[in-house]
Amino acid sequence: MSETTTPLLLQASDRVAVPGLTPKQIVEELDRYIIGQDEAKKAVAIALRNRARRRLLDPDLQEDVNPKNIIMIGPTGVGKTEIARRLARLEDAPFVKVEASKFTEVGYVGRDVESIIRDLVEIAVTRERTQRMEECRVAAEKAAEDRILDLLVPSNLARTFSDIESRSGEDNEGHELRLMATRERFRDMLRQGKLEDRTVETEVKERSSNVVVGVPPGVGFEELGIDLKDMIEKMMPTRKKRKKMKVSEARPLLIQEEADRLLDMDQIIHDAVEKVEQSGIVFLDEIDKIVGRENSSGPDVSRSGVQRDILPLVEGSTVFTKYGMVKTDHVLFIAAGAFHGSSPSDLIPELQGRFPIRVELDDLDEEDFQRILREPKNSLLRQYSALLATEGVTVDFTDDGVAEMARMAAHINNETDNIGARRLYTILETVLGDISFEAPNLRGQTVVIDQNYVREKLSDIIADTDLSRYIL
Repeated sequence: MSETTTPLLLQASDRVAVPGLTPKQIVEELDRYIIGQDEAKKAVAIALRNRARRRLLDPDLQEDVNPKNIIMIGPTGVGKTEIARRLARLEDAPFVKVEASKFTEVGYVGRDVESIIRDLVEIAVTRERTQRMEECRVAAEKAAEDRILDLLVPSNLARTFSDIESRSGEDNEGHELRLMATRERFRDMLRQGKLEDRTVETEVKERSSNVVVGVPPGVGFEELGIDLKDMIEKMMPTRKKRKKMKVSEARPLLIQEEADRLLDMDQIIHDAVEKVEQSGIVFLDEIDKIVGRENSSGPDVSRSGVQRDILPLVEGSTVFTKYGMVKTDHVLFIAAGAFHGSSPSDLIPELQGRFPIRVELDDLDEEDFQRILREPKNSLLRQYSALLATEGVTVDFTDDGVAEMARMAAHINNETDNIGARRLYTILETVLGDISFEAPNLRGQTVVIDQNYVREKLSDIIADTDLSRYIL
């Protein structure tokens, strides 16, 4: 055994340190946005770090190191989706969130599971294109500026005068110099914003008319990975028309056209597909909703059938998209579900084996609610305070006021349906409803949200159980 492992260890020891955040740093970053759930954070941190480690292995070994997919078990509103979304942002990875219950078995009307990968690739291409546009934005703006100057100060102006007046070469050279000086003066005025209302006439692409094409019942071009509108637009010649518009209106159109010329879409698609294959993350929510019913008869197209269709994606397969073939061997799948009346063991055995890591998220209590209100980087209290500050209203949340809102949120979750931290949104909207409505008339004032204020707004609702179920 040592003969087979020693060469790999020696090769690994010669490499540089693993790039990216360490598992501890990943957890610390997640702590800035998500309260509690340490076990889940630790699990996703290890999964993310292993992906970085895999890239340092020899190519042959890389192919055999598969991602360790995760199942998160816990009620709604405890942070399952937020953990996955923040994880994708940390790695700058293509990310898509889907509800497993929206899919049906292949052969039935509805979305098939391969559309998950098509959506993921579409998101990756859009993100890659946006990033490349930002990189070439300066060059595109410079080119657009030159085109606007061509419209304001035509470059053939001097030649036209010279042809008419039959000037000598020296006169023509002088006209060229004066034209350049005029052009630079216009450039300065343009950059100072003095020509924004000047009207220019330029060519713009005509929008293609909507084309309605019949498709077979139950089969959509989305399921085939084909953009029919894009195909027809490419087949038809591009038509342009001259249109008069202000400089302020023409600039964004010209910048977009110049950016499109600078972009290499083939390279963008290649890089986007590679990112999907090597670092894509799929969040499968509501996976407990596709657990098959016991003693059911007839086709179960939205449950066991969907599990069987998801299995090849998770195992590793090749999916046809309009950008080419995409492999899912190294896409990280994070599944989540409440599993109230079922458990992960109720999934088909083959699918269970593809989710080796299982973490159970804790219910949130009163103390957690207080921390959620205050501690995250963009906490709920900061969000609402900032919104009302736009109207010139200062909101002061006292400690006892925050504690009372947390206590009531926990109480209502216990008495009615437990929707986790989402209950805090309902509480805050109810508490701040009148202030938000009257905010334009409260400019310059400070409103104190203390325990008495919270009780005044919520006591009647809490006392009436039926009303609290309806409102909170």
